[in-house]
Amino acid sequence: MASNDDELAVADELGRQMVRFMRLMTRVKSQVAKPGPDGIERAAYSILFSLIHDGPQRTSRLAEALHSDISTVSRQSSSLVQHGLVERQADPEDGRACLLAPTPEGLRVFEENRQRRNRWLATLLADWPEEDRRTFNVLFDRLNTGIEEHDPLLTENEQRTTKGADA
Repeated sequence: MASNDDELAVADELGRQMVRFMRLMTRVKSQVAKPGPDGIERAAYSILFSLIHDGPQRTSRLAEALHSDISTVSRQSSSLVQHGLVERQADPEDGRACLLAPTPEGLRVFEENRQRRNRWLATLLADWPEEDRRTFNVLFDRLNTGIEEHDPLLTENEQRTTKGADA
């Protein structure tokens, strides 16, 4: 499906805004990546987030889900274990392997961080009308779903072929 000039202009502006957004998020992440008062890298909390939302996982699966290398995830998860936020459990499918799972303290700390993030986001959106905030969430979810479903390295024909194979 060929795109017309208007569609490409809108896509160009979206691309510009996405690059701007990613730069801003990189800045925010660098600020929160510094070790907190508990000595844990803020980036390690993404592991805790994954474990809470996706359930207990092996380190290799976490690394894949977080698009990180296994050594980084291993180091960060070890820190979370040492601080009592994550525990190692036997993998019921393979007794030689272990799963990482959040502890009750990990759940508490996660909730505290989630509330802090939510207060920050609420402050950012405080002057937006409620309908705009709700619409933005719906549209942002749709954009994320589209990104998950469309590999940017595949051509349009490959996308259609892949979708046809999934049907």
